Amino acid sequence: MASIMETLMDVLEQEEVQYRALLDLSVKKTEIIVSNDVEALVKLTDEEQVIVDGISVLDKKRETAMKDVADVMNKKFESFKLSELVELLASRPVEQKRLAAVTDSLRQITETMQLVNGQNRDLIQSALDMVEFDLNLIRGMKAAPETAQYTSGAISAGSRLGSVSGKFDAKQ
Repeated sequence: MASIMETLMDVLEQEEVQYRALLDLSVKKTEIIVSNDVEALVKLTDEEQVIVDGISVLDKKRETAMKDVADVMNKKFESFKLSELVELLASRPVEQKRLAAVTDSLRQITETMQLVNGQNRDLIQSALDMVEFDLNLIRGMKAAPETAQYTSGAISAGSRLGSVSGKFDAKQ
């Protein structure tokens, strides 16, 4: 049982490190989104994917370790939670404290990640809304009616409302 518990705690601590790194990247992502740096966002997304792949591997190891602990403690794996394991370790205060600390840390990290990712999602949605607004504005300018200006030969010389005549305005 001791080696199974040690394996479980080691995996959880490794997951904590990986989730903390992922959280750091999510915070950096906020800055990148605000600065509208697409290249940096692509690089950061690649870095995130590497970490997520590592977390997936650790998650499988954690699941295997939890199954082993559940078997040893004669519990159903499907309903066996880390919080229950913390309570069951009352007779082993050192292991209980270590497991409780890593569990609490993981919970805090994931809650913070949810907040940061929600903020990033809102920022990206705002950027997409702004791009859509700009595209609609440009489309609208092309579809604007012509002004009623005619030359002396009754040829329409009107321009589109809201459009620029193609001259560069150095004052801007």
